[in-house]
Amino acid sequence: MFDKVLIANRGEIALRIHRACKEMGLATVAVHSTADRDAMHVRLADESVCIGPPSATDSYLKSAAIMAAVEVTGAQAIHPGYGFLSENARFVEIVEAHGITFIGPNASHIRLMGDKIAAKAAVRDVGIPVVPGSDGGVASAEDAIRIGNEIGYPVLVKASSGGGGRGMKVAKNADEMAKAYNTARSEAKAAFGDDAVYIEKYLEKPRHIEIQVIADSHGNVVHLGERDCSLQRRHQKVFEEAPSPAITPEQREQIGTTVVNAIKKLGYLGVGTIEFLYENGEFYFIEMNTRLQVEHPVTEMITRIDLVKEQIRIAQGEKLSFTQEDVPFIGHAIECRINAEHPQTFAPSPGLIKEFHAPGGLGVRLDSAAYAGYKIPPYYDSLIGKLIVHGVTREECLLRLKRALGEMVISGVETTLPLHQRLVNDADVNAGDYDIHWLERFLSNTEA
Repeated sequence: MFDKVLIANRGEIALRIHRACKEMGLATVAVHSTADRDAMHVRLADESVCIGPPSATDSYLKSAAIMAAVEVTGAQAIHPGYGFLSENARFVEIVEAHGITFIGPNASHIRLMGDKIAAKAAVRDVGIPVVPGSDGGVASAEDAIRIGNEIGYPVLVKASSGGGGRGMKVAKNADEMAKAYNTARSEAKAAFGDDAVYIEKYLEKPRHIEIQVIADSHGNVVHLGERDCSLQRRHQKVFEEAPSPAITPEQREQIGTTVVNAIKKLGYLGVGTIEFLYENGEFYFIEMNTRLQVEHPVTEMITRIDLVKEQIRIAQGEKLSFTQEDVPFIGHAIECRINAEHPQTFAPSPGLIKEFHAPGGLGVRLDSAAYAGYKIPPYYDSLIGKLIVHGVTREECLLRLKRALGEMVISGVETTLPLHQRLVNDADVNAGDYDIHWLERFLSNTEA
């Protein structure tokens, strides 16, 4: 058991974790760069420690500085949030070597799922369906062309490490394959220090469906349904909802059971998300995220389960407080990511927030660490906050979201609020008729 948690993150997720800890009677330690000295989670935490200059490399990604903060504050556990060191297996090993609890999965599972090639092989062995493609890494452009010819074009060349769309190229035919292969390798090497790539069949109109799972140290594994994250720009999620308008209850039960059985066989611990491409009634594994997801609130809204508190309980060795039969799927939830970006060009827009008004009312939640007078630094992710709404039906949820977006005020910086206002008024979005390529087409048409 522990009574003090160090939060190794910043922004809205650091504040989210702080709130869960306080509701559990746990003291919190905020670490921060010099650029974040006035951040909300720093103001509210019981203790705070400056761990370096603005650059994430010299602060939030510096494990030695974080461990020094643990030592001086006496924190017994570290919650990594998402991003930064949350999926760094070496960091987990350092934490555990110092007798500190890492609130997350073990290093071996983080390392396994961080290697996309190894992850694909591992989940295939435990019964999860995968996208047709190469059995492992592809050593040459000639091999890439041969594999593309075998599985049929178009295909996707993907980096084994990393994510976020980097090191990912589409080849529509054999003539394009060599360029796609070489470009993907170059991008992967530059971004992740690893030029290994593999090949998957490129699906024409898939949806991005992910299954939330949670497992304790006593062998209990439960799934919390799916999230539909198909509205993406350059492989970055923009708008998420649960449940998916494309999935039936029978399909949810089937894929959920498949994932639960697989996670049990892997011996996984903590929260995790299995991400799939879904097309024509079939699910195809793409990756597993061994951390809390940015979009976890939509799952919390329809299940009434606090995922951060469950993470902490699991890290303390407790059993899950519920079984699969106890998990309700109540109504519908949608999350909009509000970024400090131009709504059309998506150019970052750091700066001073002059006015900030959060929407409210029944079924409305805003996860944000922003406030009037807060200066958004230019060094980190541009996320200002996440607007999440819940309704009894999807139709009610969309109407509530339109109302909430209309109430929200952020001035002084450009934001993506206008984009979300356009999305909730679009006929395809209202009908739930979209795929992972839809938003790119929508934006292209808008520009034209």
